Amino acid sequence: MSDTPPVLTQGLQLDERQRAMLAEMGVRLWWPEADVSPDALTDTLTEAVPPPAAAPVARPPVAAPAAAPVVRPAPAAAPARPLPPVVAAPSSLSHLDWAALQDSMKACTACALSQGRSHVVPGVGDTDRPDWLVVGEAPGEQEDRQGEPFVGAAGQLLDKMLFAMGLARGERVFITNVIKCRPPHNRNPEPAEVAQCSPFLQRQIELLQPRIVLAVGRFAAQSVLALAGVDEATRAQPLGKLRGQVFRLPTAQGTVPVVVSYHPAYLLRSPAEKGKAWADLCLAMAQLERSA
Repeated sequence: MSDTPPVLTQGLQLDERQRAMLAEMGVRLWWPEADVSPDALTDTLTEAVPPPAAAPVARPPVAAPAAAPVVRPAPAAAPARPLPPVVAAPSSLSHLDWAALQDSMKACTACALSQGRSHVVPGVGDTDRPDWLVVGEAPGEQEDRQGEPFVGAAGQLLDKMLFAMGLARGERVFITNVIKCRPPHNRNPEPAEVAQCSPFLQRQIELLQPRIVLAVGRFAAQSVLALAGVDEATRAQPLGKLRGQVFRLPTAQGTVPVVVSYHPAYLLRSPAEKGKAWADLCLAMAQLERSA
């Protein structure tokens, strides 16, 4: 279901402010001057991250008197969480315009998440056929209070990432989540909750007609790829295995490319992965350039 990542053919023009933003993200600024293969792009990013220090040579321990072994039962394996199912938008949503869809989301009581929410979080940004649709996972505490996705530290990092690409929140970008209501205590979304909200996301995609979808985080990636009809075995792969590919999401207007990356909240916890996230953004920008 994926395309071969395109060859980058044109440098990214950044002003001094954008370069400062990339420096603040912890990403070394680079762009190839000539045609570069995807393998070379990956090698360049790898060079920016120092290799792990060699492990010290283990020395044999001094022999100690043998003790009777303690037999402990093996821990039980955690049951695998089911993946979000492939969900088609119900007929009740397929004819809704943007305003009616917003009202439908705000009035939704299809799952228990509606009982504890302060606000439904439909999304924010440019609704006039934006270039980018950024899809996250679920609202957190601040998003629930304000009714807007990606606020707080993760939202600030996302804004810096957008700015580094010459974009801004509300301009050529729409930002939303798979889940429109906050799960209690910011827990992971349940498969049934994803199934209830996926038709809302699918209708948003149909109405927005974005040029590309950037799915950030494991649940967002699995949900968007489920809408794209990607097989379960592929969707079940770790996020790191899904990166570096361009998937295709069928819509009534054609197919929309989908690129998967890390969630900004994860990047805050694992800043060493920011270089990989920048490579994902470069892949998405190159895909847009290719389809222009």
